[in-house]
Amino acid sequence: MRIDVVTIFPEYLEPLNVSLVGKARARGQLDVRVHDLREWTHDRHNTVDDTPYGGGPGMVMKPEPWGEALDAIEASGASDTEPAAPVLVVPTPSGRPFTQQLAVELSAKPWLVFAPARYEGIDRRVIDAYAERWEVHEVSIGDYVLAGGEAAVLVITEAVARLLPGVLGNAESHRDDSFAPGAMANLLEGPVYTKPPVWRDRDIPEVLVSGHHGKIARWRRDEAFRRTCANRPDLIERCDPAALDKRDRELLAELGWVQGPDGRFGRAAEPVEQ
Repeated sequence: MRIDVVTIFPEYLEPLNVSLVGKARARGQLDVRVHDLREWTHDRHNTVDDTPYGGGPGMVMKPEPWGEALDAIEASGASDTEPAAPVLVVPTPSGRPFTQQLAVELSAKPWLVFAPARYEGIDRRVIDAYAERWEVHEVSIGDYVLAGGEAAVLVITEAVARLLPGVLGNAESHRDDSFAPGAMANLLEGPVYTKPPVWRDRDIPEVLVSGHHGKIARWRRDEAFRRTCANRPDLIERCDPAALDKRDRELLAELGWVQGPDGRFGRAAEPVEQ
């Protein structure tokens, strides 16, 4: 996979040289190219922003340097070994939520270009123009506002890169992640334990040393439901009833959830006493 990032703070992307992403780059699994937007400015102050039309506070990133930068990146990939057009990813609080499912989708793309904005954002005409010939994703990593989109680029890149074949040491590691497509699509991963078996007088759950793989799998799924109910009840409300087995339904009932006429689960008025 090739990833290009256009930013006015290239140094912010230095973490892409460490950990799993850095190792993937070193092995040639990931080609990351960071570009300074100011290289496509033409005044002595390297201006990338201006006041917004219509008034109001803040500044808006100018379309000219962004257009030149994205055109140059597109031209650099004009070869038989790379796709004709990349996928443009624009981190923004006004975008669609970034999810594990979207990370999976992006991991299947051979070429991503990130356009992290600063100030009040990028002139809208840039996004609209490239959406006419590129696939564009405006993505939010949460319901909050950052000073710029570079932190979001780091988040999205790591989430995507770890899904690429060969990046994780164990290819199965991501299959039981929180939100992983399939059985974990609307669940948070439960608690995990390692050696020693006793730490500060605290034992690990006995089932984990039982050697009974079926019971262990069931315990992990039960714990995933318990954690999800406690921390993200909205995920339980959105879960597909058809994806739940008999034990899942029993556990949800024990935890105070009831099924409505449409089969979906909602909180009971009062938790069921055990």
